[in-house]
Amino acid sequence: MPVSTNCIFCKLIRGEIPSIKVHEDAQTLTFMDVRPASPGHTLVITKAHTPNLLEIAETDLLAVTLAVQRTAQAIQKALAPDGIRVNQFNGAAAGQTVFHYHVHLIPTQEGQRIGAHGRDQADTQQLEALAAQIRAALES
Repeated sequence: MPVSTNCIFCKLIRGEIPSIKVHEDAQTLTFMDVRPASPGHTLVITKAHTPNLLEIAETDLLAVTLAVQRTAQAIQKALAPDGIRVNQFNGAAAGQTVFHYHVHLIPTQEGQRIGAHGRDQADTQQLEALAAQIRAALES
């Protein structure tokens, strides 16, 4: 499985940087965004270092897509948002800031205006509580 020594997401996968995990399997890692656009903002990444959608292997893309669907269902069950924004960016001009394939799941409420990325660091305890709710919904 390709990895990068300098990629922040590869460092998360290796445990060199802490993350608030929601789910992990052989091909994917799902964790809370530390700068959430809204409460419950979650990221799903491939464990294989792949820069973007244009280069990801089919098997990794399928694994991420299935994890995205399962996580979105769990977010819906746990947090009951009015909607869930699913974002994926390819290239700096499109807004990609981490060049490792990933998908954002952003719970939204009716009338809420949110960006694709949050600006402020979230409270760790709040992220842990949200992750626990989503994990419980994944397991039920």
